[in-house]
Parts: sequence; C-alpha cells; structure tokens
Amino acid sequence: MKSSGATPPMTPLWDAGRGYQRVILRDIVTEVRLGLHPWERHPERPQRIVVNVELFAHQDGAFGGRESIVDYDAIRDALKAWPGRDHVELIETLLEELVALCFRDARVEACRVSIVKPDIFNEAGGAGVEVYRVRA
Repeated sequence: MKSSGATPPMTPLWDAGRGYQRVILRDIVTEVRLGLHPWERHPERPQRIVVNVELFAHQDGAFGGRESIVDYDAIRDALKAWPGRDHVELIETLLEELVALCFRDARVEACRVSIVKPDIFNEAGGAGVEVYRVRA
C-alpha cells in the first residue's frame, strides 16, 4: 500500500483517558545574584526570587512505593545552593538549568518552571518568566 505522505495527527500528551501525576514545588523563596541592570549587580545585595516547579509524568495506576514516585529533592537541593553561586544575568539561564534538572528523571514527560523577582519594581507585585516544556 502506498503511503499518502500525510503526517499522522499528534496524540496530545495529556488526555482524559490516561492518568498522570503532577509533582509540585510551590513558592520556594531563595536569593541569587541576578540581573542585567546596574542596580542588580551589587554582590552584597542578591535578588529575592520565588520559584515554582511542576513535573508531569504518566501514571495509570496507584502509587506502588518509592520507586513509583517522581522525586523533587535534587531540584530543591539545587535551589538551596543558588545563594552561593556567581552572578547570572538572565532568569532564562536559571530556568534552563531547572528544566534540565526536571528531565533528569526519565519518567518526567513535561515540566512548568517559573521564576519571579518580587522586589524588582515598586509598582509591580513581581516580574519574571515561566516556561512549559515537553520532553523531546
């Protein structure tokens, strides 16, 4: 049979017919030397940031013990070490590091990561960036 050459429709990653788990690290507050602006480059005054991480993994049945969970400890440990790191200019650099950490667990099929600087502008509750990534 000759192929029509048409690309088959993609199956959505998350659908109502499958179960999944969403692992959440919410509102983690830490400090990091971060920013492009001159006022953000004082090593004695790191930026306070708020980090949120969500990990998505298929799970069609009940939890079967420790081996069936997606562990967030490596992400938490990395965030706890950020106050001691060198200055980073872009939030996006930190986001890419977190996305890579999320995908270290082969079961994680997608992640959402956000970083907000709550103290950067007087007129705003915060400024930041969020990404949602699906494993390639």
